[in-house]
Amino acid sequence: MSPTPTFQSQEPQRSGVLTALVAGALITLVAANIYLYVQVDHLRGDLATVQEKLSTQLSNLRDTSNVNIEAQKRHVETLKEELEAARAQARNSAGQAKTESQAYAEKLNRQLVEEQAKVQQQMSTEISGVKSDVQSVATKADAKIADVSTEVGNVKSQASQTQAELQKTITDLKSVRGDLGVQSGLIATNGTELQALKMRGERNYFDIKLGKTKEPQRVGDITVLLKNTDPKKNKYTVQVMADDKLTEKKDKNINEPVQFYTAKGGRIPYELVINKVDKNMITGYLATPKVEGTR
Repeated sequence: MSPTPTFQSQEPQRSGVLTALVAGALITLVAANIYLYVQVDHLRGDLATVQEKLSTQLSNLRDTSNVNIEAQKRHVETLKEELEAARAQARNSAGQAKTESQAYAEKLNRQLVEEQAKVQQQMSTEISGVKSDVQSVATKADAKIADVSTEVGNVKSQASQTQAELQKTITDLKSVRGDLGVQSGLIATNGTELQALKMRGERNYFDIKLGKTKEPQRVGDITVLLKNTDPKKNKYTVQVMADDKLTEKKDKNINEPVQFYTAKGGRIPYELVINKVDKNMITGYLATPKVEGTR
């Protein structure tokens, strides 16, 4: 007597929508990761260009400053020499000549102060310009890094949400007794749950969409032949060939683990789970052990 199935039939449309949602989420994550990689690569290129530009600007500034400073130094030295000569002349002069010499010395002194101030102002202006360029570049770089960081945060949020949904799906899965009376592994009743099981990676899973044919169809390392379907009662009959041994599984229910042993599986049975029965067509999956055992 076949065991009473513990699952109810799922609506095909709901299963398809859930499967599409999971597939869409995975595609979105892959696309987002590619986008982030491209953005980071562009950011690296921009920073390299900025670094090269700043290096060139600083080199030009050093060359220009060196030329200007040397010229200003020579001019300042000339003014100092003229100032000393004027002061000496003023000390050795008398009357009107002394007054004129002192006035000329004061004029030279003012020029000297002005020239020194010009040198300081020029250097300050050039340094300020470079600082402004550096600040502008740094601001742009910070903005791009912030944009990339925001994208990374969004992707992490989507990944966490998808992981939470998958975890909830896995939590909702159940383990039931198969047709051999052996407690099964977790059973998927639709495409979304099957995707969650595949991501767990505890067993090998092979999708099945089997029509009524004359020849058996290979699924994994076994063959299956669909003999009969009863869509109204959600029942089906198949013949399974494993280890050159033919076994008929008659009038099985949807979402019921149909179990059979193989030499490769050892003490852990293979499980055939059919989620949908149509006229002359069944849809589901085959679960096989990952680790070979010995019986």
